[in-house]
Amino acid sequence: MVEALRQPGKLLVFSAPSGTGKSTIAKMVLERIPNIRFSVSATTRQKRPGEQEGVNYYFLKKEDFEEKIRNGGFIEHEFFFGNHYGTRLDKTIEIIDSGSHILFDLDVKGALNLKRLFPENSLLLFLKPPSMEVLQQRLEGRESEDEESLKARLERARLELEYADRFDEVIVNDNLDKAVDTVTALISKFLSNT
Repeated sequence: MVEALRQPGKLLVFSAPSGTGKSTIAKMVLERIPNIRFSVSATTRQKRPGEQEGVNYYFLKKEDFEEKIRNGGFIEHEFFFGNHYGTRLDKTIEIIDSGSHILFDLDVKGALNLKRLFPENSLLLFLKPPSMEVLQQRLEGRESEDEESLKARLERARLELEYADRFDEVIVNDNLDKAVDTVTALISKFLSNT
């Protein structure tokens, strides 16, 4: 008897400017579609209160992260706001080879690079704020940004918005429930296409 070939998992990528609601939408989608695993990125930034190693991020020393870069250990990696961020290639391949689907939270360049590496089984979703004014209000509402950091995040958001048309789908988060419904439907359709 021949063993059935396992279908590789699919890669689902969210990109959005900081403050767009990406993490909230991702959490709600993961609750609705339980057979998706969330990709855990590596970073050199300091752990925030409540964050856990291997759950929120893999927290690496700068030297260790840079060694992994030299050895080709990341699908994508970026340096911004004074820290490295990256997606481990070995963990990603392990998960999709097992047939599991992965949801990624990546910056725009990382998302486009992932699509280049896995063109057939990846779906790129770009989440947009209703406007830059709303985005600024959301970031200010966090009360975690000083004036310089807020300015940097808004400038980065403007740059990221220029990449939106290179994504498979663009969703405006002007209503959280509606955005979650739209994203869930897009992902469900993509996962059902084998």
